[in-house]
Amino acid sequence: MATTPKDAIALLRADHKVVDNLFKEYEAARRVNEKQSLVKEICVQLTVHAQIEEEIFYPTVQKALRDKELVPEARVEHESLKALIAQIQDVTPDGEVYEARIQVLSEYVKHHVKEEQNGLFPKVKGTRLDLVELGEQMAARKEELLGAMQPA
Repeated sequence: MATTPKDAIALLRADHKVVDNLFKEYEAARRVNEKQSLVKEICVQLTVHAQIEEEIFYPTVQKALRDKELVPEARVEHESLKALIAQIQDVTPDGEVYEARIQVLSEYVKHHVKEEQNGLFPKVKGTRLDLVELGEQMAARKEELLGAMQPA
């Protein structure tokens, strides 16, 4: 990554925007192979995003905030997202049920993003956490995970 290090919240917001744009592209897509390609990318982006949140961001934030509500709820939401991802990943689009799963995943992601951006992120900004350092750790882990997911 040749870009300047971002703070943790900026990195997560950028991820949210990428996934939102991928869902919009999916809605506009008409060809099956295009939809499959977009779903694959959505699944990769969400999987990596969830993993860096769970491994690095959530534990650090939960400790700093002494949070017993926001982070546990976000973790439960991640479990539901992962279950939906498992139902669509590497599956050929096969009609209404598949499309419904993508729609539900999109809505679920929007709900999760809204809660993070309106609830969790403002509280995190009020802590003494070094968000740039945290962002650098997350960016490095994200790069590692994305590299591992690329076909050899």
